[in-house]
Amino acid sequence: MENVTEGFIPVKGGNVWYRITGNGPGIPLLLVHGGPGGKSNDKDPLLQLGTERPIIQYDQLGCGKSGHPADKDIWTIEHYVEELEHVVEALELEEFHLLGHSWGTMLAASYLFKKPAGVRSVIFSGPALSANRWITDQRNYLKELPKEMQDAIEQSERDGTTDSEVYQQAMMAFYKRHMCRLDPWPKEMKEDFEATNSRIYHYMWGASEFTVTGTLKDFDATGRLHEIEIPALFTCGRYDEATPETTEYYASLAPDSEFHVFENSSHMPSLEEPQAYADTIREWVNRQELRPGA
Repeated sequence: MENVTEGFIPVKGGNVWYRITGNGPGIPLLLVHGGPGGKSNDKDPLLQLGTERPIIQYDQLGCGKSGHPADKDIWTIEHYVEELEHVVEALELEEFHLLGHSWGTMLAASYLFKKPAGVRSVIFSGPALSANRWITDQRNYLKELPKEMQDAIEQSERDGTTDSEVYQQAMMAFYKRHMCRLDPWPKEMKEDFEATNSRIYHYMWGASEFTVTGTLKDFDATGRLHEIEIPALFTCGRYDEATPETTEYYASLAPDSEFHVFENSSHMPSLEEPQAYADTIREWVNRQELRPGA
């Protein structure tokens, strides 16, 4: 797509890379990627919405094309919320829709709790809004794996050998059920997975999606979701790590919310059902702009 602008925004600790795709007349859509330690998706299907509205991506500090400082002090949710505030300010976004995916939903919620001006709507995609609830859901999923894989995971975690091949194999078996069900994984999924900053991921999250030992292990936004008064769309895949039951529960806590399940997806509907994902987000943001009094 034409009309692509890239650049860097100085924040505390380094420079954050951003890209704006498209210059359609609609209100911009700002994307907050997953992780922690992940990056923006260069082939995100939402980029096709650029003909209708600017689509803004940025890589969080320590991730992707942004600076990679080694200072652990900035690997905090408070830092990443401030960083998001800097991005909004630097790009002069007076009005925008906000979409967070996975860890990005923690960041989006924490940002919204500060009552920023100008956010027209929010999309929580594959939400992780309670670490405890996330762990419970993953542990339930683990029970569906073959017994030998469950044993290998338990043994490795007990022995502190989560970098072992047997643990990695069990982890991948889990991911192929609940992170991305495409077989084989598309090239961009593999590349993005390998590009994850594992130091940030392990420090803030843990050894794997189902073992949370990092600084986010007590994160829980559920007691404050009632504070999000702007329109909120909660989405997940049928087989998502963010289970439909949990995602629907989160939606029930936000006063002006809707809930949507992608029936043929797990945690990456943007790859597993790209057109359905783009169409759902397009319909949502367009509808918010047509609301009376909006």
